[in-house]
Amino acid sequence: MVVDIYNRILGESDVNQMHKKSYYGSLFLGLLLFLGFLVFFVSTLGVADISFIDSVKIIVGRIPGINHWFSFDFDSPTHITIIWNIRLPRIFLSLLIGIGLSVVGVTFQGMFKNPMADPHVLGVSSGAALGAVIAMIGNIKGTFLGQSMVGIMAFLGALGTTWVVYYIAKTGHKIPTVTLLLAGVALSFLLSSLISLIIIFRRNQMEQILFWTMGSVAAASWRQVLFLTPFVLGGSIIIFAFSRELNGMLLGEESAKSLGIDVEKTKKILLIISSIVVAATVSVSGIIGFVGLIIPHAVRMMIGPDHRVLLPFSALVGGAFMIFCDTLARILVPPMEIPVGAITALFGSPYFLYLLYKSKKQVLL
Repeated sequence: MVVDIYNRILGESDVNQMHKKSYYGSLFLGLLLFLGFLVFFVSTLGVADISFIDSVKIIVGRIPGINHWFSFDFDSPTHITIIWNIRLPRIFLSLLIGIGLSVVGVTFQGMFKNPMADPHVLGVSSGAALGAVIAMIGNIKGTFLGQSMVGIMAFLGALGTTWVVYYIAKTGHKIPTVTLLLAGVALSFLLSSLISLIIIFRRNQMEQILFWTMGSVAAASWRQVLFLTPFVLGGSIIIFAFSRELNGMLLGEESAKSLGIDVEKTKKILLIISSIVVAATVSVSGIIGFVGLIIPHAVRMMIGPDHRVLLPFSALVGGAFMIFCDTLARILVPPMEIPVGAITALFGSPYFLYLLYKSKKQVLL
């Protein structure tokens, strides 16, 4: 009985699997090509006027081995610096942040069976913010693994918050979902109030603190890209390996157990990996909300709830969405910068209200 329901949820008994694989494969390839084009296109946008062809020459010409077969002569060192050292690191950092937040959003929504769950639901962002603020007011300087101490303190703050939430919620060998969420919300409010108090007493650093808490990738560098890549890609691969378990948990914990899934072990692993991914993304960009909320839900409406498909598609769409939002953040009011978190909130808030309205209508019906 449970297996039949499981198959119906995934559409396994109604749709020809070969046809689905071919369709998803073509769609995934199309998204990859679009993402590649987007990277080239947005690299041309900005205060400096650089053509699409010149951008392609600069990017492709720096790929190892390409110059051996093709000649890409380009005589503008300024344009090379702008594309290769300023815009590309920012684009790839945005891509990784979008992938990480979207994948974790899918994971939390599947685990908690709540379409309104997002990567910051456990208070990870507030913990990261407090860690960063402590580094700022304490004037802690230096770097570690190419990261500033503000980023490192944010990373440690996020992980520390996750550990506290986990042990508050843990009951014996189980982690009740409701207790976990309540602990995350309560701790998030506590940490946010501490940050507010710090801002009151450190008004001279208010702008710096607020800009960080609104999220930005303006200071992106290749070192940050290298730092974030193993966390996001490695974490995403591990989470994808639990696609079957996430599919089973759609039915509820008891039904998942009857399918042979160790629910508690799965929840622990996914919580740990997801928290590390979010901690890493927040440490390089500050708090960027709504990406992990709206992207998984939008993709789910288009391709269904099967996590074997939902996870990779959400990763691509989330990466493209973050690149798009960050491009808007840097070109809307040049030469000023808008925090990218404000742009994602501009898109995400109306969508969140739509979800609430939709949920209300379902309750009334």
